[in-house]
Amino acid sequence: MHANDFLNPELNDRQHILVVDDDRYIRQLNREILTSHGFEVTVALDGLAAWDELQQNHYDLLITDNDMPGLSGMGLIRRLHEAHLTLPVIMVTGSSPHAELARQPELHVEALLLKPYTLDELLHAVKNVLLMSNSGQAAVQPGLPPPFPAVLPPLE
Repeated sequence: MHANDFLNPELNDRQHILVVDDDRYIRQLNREILTSHGFEVTVALDGLAAWDELQQNHYDLLITDNDMPGLSGMGLIRRLHEAHLTLPVIMVTGSSPHAELARQPELHVEALLLKPYTLDELLHAVKNVLLMSNSGQAAVQPGLPPPFPAVLPPLE
């Protein structure tokens, strides 16, 4: 199965995704990949720029790096929680934030992708998280820890 085979055209109809990463190459690549699959994509270079975007626009999904200068991905998720904003989150990171998430169970992510990740892994995570969100299913049940390991296996 290839990435194009599993994306449902109804799923990504006008879905707006905010991609946050301090690496320009990763921002551009993710934007190109997701846009080519029919998603509307906005990019932000760090957590502070993403927070400004989230204050001004509606997004269906947040894909954020964790290790960024200024406001980290975890810091951005913390702000979302404190502002009572509900938005599904995919965290993309080179290092695992499991310990930080365990210390703060109210902060959760729907999926975690470890760098380097493949095109199929990114699209698979986006599809699954948006399907859960659109169906009204909570990816994380209240009072339970996030469903880690949330690193999604590659598609076969």
